[in-house]
Amino acid sequence: MKEIDDVLRRLDAIIEWARDNRSPIGYFTALYRTVTASIGEAIADGEFEDGPRMARFDAVFASHYTDAFDAWRAGRQVRTAWQVTFERCQTWSPIVLQHLLGGMNAHINLDLGIAAATVARGRPIGDLEADFMKINQVLATQLQATKARLTEIWRPLWLLDRMVGEADDAIVNFSMRLARDGAWRFANALAEADDAQWPALIEARDAVIGTRIAGLVYEPMWAARLLLLLVRLSERGTVVQKLTILTGAVTLAQRAARPKTVERASR
Repeated sequence: MKEIDDVLRRLDAIIEWARDNRSPIGYFTALYRTVTASIGEAIADGEFEDGPRMARFDAVFASHYTDAFDAWRAGRQVRTAWQVTFERCQTWSPIVLQHLLGGMNAHINLDLGIAAATVARGRPIGDLEADFMKINQVLATQLQATKARLTEIWRPLWLLDRMVGEADDAIVNFSMRLARDGAWRFANALAEADDAQWPALIEARDAVIGTRIAGLVYEPMWAARLLLLLVRLSERGTVVQKLTILTGAVTLAQRAARPKTVERASR
């Protein structure tokens, strides 16, 4: 993958596989596709200092997920953070939000730093920092849309949202910023290391992300587990119906198949 559209097509293919196989893997993929499309729009609008570099960065970043997915499907070994995430997608109990957080944990806390250090090779990694951090703004714009889609799946969420007001948005944005700050520190650690040191550094971080952090997502304290069970029992829709809600945007394949008159009318 070299361009944003390459990434979107690959994510579309995974979403279709998830539909065919009734797999919750598609939940994170649907969210990731929405974010990727927004990054592509931001690049096209000139919002980054170096648009071509960010397009390359996005493709490198996405390949960590798609390669892990392909390896897992083929029965090959994948990093712990992704192994845990994929295994949980084969179980009934996680709620949609846990599936989203599990994928984000592996992709942001582990893959993001590796991708940043990879793209920055040969140049000071500090040159990438402004564009790297600007993605936080892109992610923040997706918060309301994602929350609205989750509300369609678990209706009581709208009441909780009204009760806490903007506090939950602030908490999520703060948590995302912390995760990306951690990813940036990891990217700097890799950039300062020799290539021969990379495997050990990545393995050490993967051990933390794939055990301790993933444990917080999938195995919280017993009181939280009870609450999550109640949420799971009251979620609406099948896997396919949830995917339809989470995807929201029209896929590239669907867009290409639409008549031009319909396409123009939708703008």
